[in-house]
Amino acid sequence: MDQAEQLRNIVKKHSMPDQLSRVITVTSGKGGVGKSNLSVNLGIQLSRMGKRVIILDADFGLANVEVMLGIRPQYNLADIIYGNKSLQEIITKGPENLMFISGGSGIQELSNITRTQIDFLNQKLYELDEYADIIIIDTGAGVTDSVLEFVMASSEVLLVITPEPTSITDAYALLKILNKRDDFRADMTSIKMISNRINSQDEGINLYKKMNLVVEKFLTIKLDYLGGIPQDSNVTRAVMQQKPYSVLYPNSPSSKAVYNLAASLCSNNNMSGLEQRGIAHFFSSLLHRKTSK
Repeated sequence: MDQAEQLRNIVKKHSMPDQLSRVITVTSGKGGVGKSNLSVNLGIQLSRMGKRVIILDADFGLANVEVMLGIRPQYNLADIIYGNKSLQEIITKGPENLMFISGGSGIQELSNITRTQIDFLNQKLYELDEYADIIIIDTGAGVTDSVLEFVMASSEVLLVITPEPTSITDAYALLKILNKRDDFRADMTSIKMISNRINSQDEGINLYKKMNLVVEKFLTIKLDYLGGIPQDSNVTRAVMQQKPYSVLYPNSPSSKAVYNLAASLCSNNNMSGLEQRGIAHFFSSLLHRKTSK
């Protein structure tokens, strides 16, 4: 029995999970806007609400999530295929029941895998749906092919923007490129904007209104507003200590703001109309885009 047949037999032994996880991709038009920090602290708050949360660090080479958590994982996603590691072995435990998986360079390596290996990986990722209610994909920053592929594979996207002019223009550039892509389904993608490092909630709302005014005029994308996170010196203190500010400073303005974002994501209004397709569907779409190039 060759390796390909062994993989096919393993796939046949498993069935799809009863419930698929909710996949949320967090992205931005440029670096330095607090995207990874948001991903980690949003995961903490969702975990506190009783959700089983896994973060996939897809910011290749920078490993921002593990730096912020002060934890170095031993394996990454590609070790399922190339290192014969189990799903449990590539999941690293973080604070407050939060879990994360290092993408490392693993996802880039997956562009060369065979159809049988893709099927095998997808089946393993169906198992991941049994581990998590919500999977947060923390993308790299900037308008790169990798970031675009992640966003286009997602049904739910959080776009992080600060009041800085470069953050606003780069975020719009990301949306503009998506809008031009024939393979991007705007009608099947929910994009919610988050204003970060704002001086007041009114400033965050006004930032959204300005962005949305341009989006509605020139693009066919629908942009919603999830909420804002204020400027907070506790965020910098937490980064220096390599701990989430939601853990070190649970009553800080930033922690309370992210709690509100998490509560809004969990509300029925934000869940309605979204297709919960799970992590295996996400990677099937992602790998299809990579292998079809």
